[in-house]
Amino acid sequence: MRSVAINVGANTNQPGFRGPIFDDGSFEYIPIPESEPIRSNADVPTYADLGLETDVGVVAETPVHLDPTFAGVHDCSSYTYGDPHGVKARPLLELDGGDVVFFYATLSTVDDDSAEWIAPEWGAYVIGHFRLAREPLNADAFSELSADERSSFAENAHLKRDPFDAEVLLRGDPDGSTSYETAISLSSPDGGVEANPLVTELSSDSGKGPWWRRPMRFDRAGTETLLEIHRGERPRICE
Repeated sequence: MRSVAINVGANTNQPGFRGPIFDDGSFEYIPIPESEPIRSNADVPTYADLGLETDVGVVAETPVHLDPTFAGVHDCSSYTYGDPHGVKARPLLELDGGDVVFFYATLSTVDDDSAEWIAPEWGAYVIGHFRLAREPLNADAFSELSADERSSFAENAHLKRDPFDAEVLLRGDPDGSTSYETAISLSSPDGGVEANPLVTELSSDSGKGPWWRRPMRFDRAGTETLLEIHRGERPRICE
């Protein structure tokens, strides 16, 4: 078993703000805006449709690129993810069914008296994971699926674009995939730009430069460590 961690969600470039992380480590998953044309018959929600606690201001009526989808979050019923960019598609396509994909986002700290493992101002946090139900699909492999098999990806934002543009598509096993209630920090408690040992010691990334934007590979030990933190079997501060 191995895994890849991928950066997702709202950021200071799109739409101009990050989602929040609260004092207890709970958070709000806010997607980026949809930046490409969509099919005329596609059902694409706006920020206002998501019922967010966060005040999104002038982008409230902007359609969102809701990717990944987590069952039970933002009216989704399945676990899917797609990406058109090779820098993310390549490491994901190396995975197999049963491997894990972690999703992390940069989140803004809301409270001054937050839990000790939460970075001041902002940090990078794992917000959920998929246990892959099948091997990742490139565009050609997806086109060869039957109509019934393709329908299991119907909620994914890339299938709603015109034209379809994903270089990789993932489907999570409902029995092994989840959106987290409490985030896992990849940043040091001292500051968001400083990577903690989950990154520098357990992942493929050096933790130098803008590491919080890059895909990270984890071997079996690193993958199990992240899953154990999620299950509450390890402390949330990694030293």
